Amino acid sequence: MTAPSGGSGGAGELAVSRASSDEWLRVEEWAAEEQWNPGLGDTACFHPTDPGGFFLGRVDGSSVSAVSVVNYSPGFAFLGYYLVRPDFRGKGVGLATWEEAVPHAGTRTIGLDAVLEQQETYGRSGFSPAYGTCRYGGRPASRGTPPPCVGPATEDHFDALAAYDEECFPAPRRGFLRRWLTAAAHRAHVFVRDGEPAGYGVIRQARDGHRIGPLFADTPQAAEALFDALTAHLSEDDEVHVDIPRTNEAAVSLATSRGLSPGFESVRMYKGPPPVVRAERVFGVTSLELG
Repeated sequence: MTAPSGGSGGAGELAVSRASSDEWLRVEEWAAEEQWNPGLGDTACFHPTDPGGFFLGRVDGSSVSAVSVVNYSPGFAFLGYYLVRPDFRGKGVGLATWEEAVPHAGTRTIGLDAVLEQQETYGRSGFSPAYGTCRYGGRPASRGTPPPCVGPATEDHFDALAAYDEECFPAPRRGFLRRWLTAAAHRAHVFVRDGEPAGYGVIRQARDGHRIGPLFADTPQAAEALFDALTAHLSEDDEVHVDIPRTNEAAVSLATSRGLSPGFESVRMYKGPPPVVRAERVFGVTSLELG
C-alpha cells in the first residue's frame, strides 16, 4: 500500500540505502501506526522475495522514510510501503526516497495500490488506474461445515498451487508462496476438483483480527467454501479483513453474505503494460503492500 508524504522542499542530509529484514521491522510498525493492519510476521515473508528492493531514508542515522520496489520477474515489479515518519512529512524526503528506489525496477511494469486521494499524484509519475479495491471487514457469519474437497494445503499441493497462482498473479513467486503458505500464524486451504486445485486461500493473524489473502478460486462456490474453511477456527468475536477487487462482483457478494462491511478503499495502478491475469479468480488480493 502506498501513501505519499506530500509537500516539497529540500531533503537535507537524507541518505537512502537498502534495508535489512531486521531494519524493515520498524517500517512494519509504521504501517501499523497508519492503520494498515499488517499481518504478524509479514516482513519475514516479504523481505526475502527481493532483499535488494527495500529502501530506507535516513537523516543523521535515524530512519525517516521507506519504500519497497520488489522485482518478481524480468517483467514485473511491485511498489509498496511508501511511508514517511510524521515529523518529516512535507520536507521532500518521501519524493527523494522514491526517486532513489524506483530505478531498481528497471524497465519492468510496476504495480502499486494507492490511497484514492493520491491517484492523480501517481498519475503524474506515469501510473494508470486499473481497478478499485475495497477492504471488507467484520465478524464473519458461519455457513456450516466446508465440503470434503476443501482441506489444508500441504507440501504435496505445492507445485500445483504455484502453477495455479501464476495464473492469478502477474509473475511467478514460488519462494514467496512457500513462505506464505507455511509461516507461523498462517493457515492455508486448497479446493480440489478432479485431483487438481480449483482455488486456494490463506488467512493470517494481523495486528487487528485476521487478514485473508490471497483468495483465488475458479468459481464463487469454491471461493465460498474456502472462505468458510479459513474462518472455521475463529471465535465469534474474531474479525476478518479481506481486500477485494471491486470489479469482481461475486467477491463483493461473498463478503457481504458473510457479514463483512466495506471500509478502506484503494486503487490498483500500473506503470507500463498492465499484466494479464485470471482476474475473475481473484476474490481477495494477497497484500496491498506486495501485490
